Amino acid sequence: MSRPLEDILFGAPSPRVQTVTRAVSVLAAAALVLLAAGIVYQFHSAGQLELRLWEFFVWPTTWAFLGKGLLGTMASAAMAAVIALTLGLVLMTGRLARSRFVRWPSVAVIEFLRGTPTLLLIYLCFLVLPSLGIKLSTYWMLTLPIGLSTAAVVAEVYRAGVLAVPRGQTDAARSLGMTEAQVFFSIVSPQALRYIVPALVAQLVIVVKDTTFGYVVTYGELMQNAKVLIANYSSLVPVYLVVAALYCLVNYAISRASQRLGRPMH
Repeated sequence: MSRPLEDILFGAPSPRVQTVTRAVSVLAAAALVLLAAGIVYQFHSAGQLELRLWEFFVWPTTWAFLGKGLLGTMASAAMAAVIALTLGLVLMTGRLARSRFVRWPSVAVIEFLRGTPTLLLIYLCFLVLPSLGIKLSTYWMLTLPIGLSTAAVVAEVYRAGVLAVPRGQTDAARSLGMTEAQVFFSIVSPQALRYIVPALVAQLVIVVKDTTFGYVVTYGELMQNAKVLIANYSSLVPVYLVVAALYCLVNYAISRASQRLGRPMH
């Protein structure tokens, strides 16, 4: 009977360690249950679980309003993701270029965008650009800064994936007469993508979350519409719980899609 790899490398845990591990797990689970019960009790004491605060969720207009906000969130997040993935590839290519006249400007742009908070970029589009005569819609005031900010991080993710590909494979491909473009797209890219899929998924989830900055420019995304419902029905906790569930569903869908993307590469 074969032994698990963990047992071979580190040795099987002793009975005492197993007992301590189980006890700690039970205590941690009990603490989480108590914490959840305490939160529910506080909500109940504050009157946030009363039936009247949930009644409007049976109205089709409520879900239509939330659905409109969700579509706004997805539209902004999808375009921001396209900008980030495309611009990130350009910046990564520039950073890995041999010419310093291409490499250093790319490094400067990456470091500037990565070090600048997304909210500050949104304020620049919202307050500074109009004063210069550049007027953007609320959609682009939110989407463009998120895409630019994420592009810098994505560029570094791409670069990490490219550098993770063994140097011997690229050298062998060049020795066979392949051009740099053929080496990159045929040898490097497929392997790098396998390495970076989890990191890219994490960035896409962050993009979805960053759309909640839509309140700055009054863009009609999910969180903005949730605040309208709260203002009209004074239902703080129920609305935020439903909205949180919607965000979790969207992020779960992104994770599932990424798993299907990475499956053929194994």
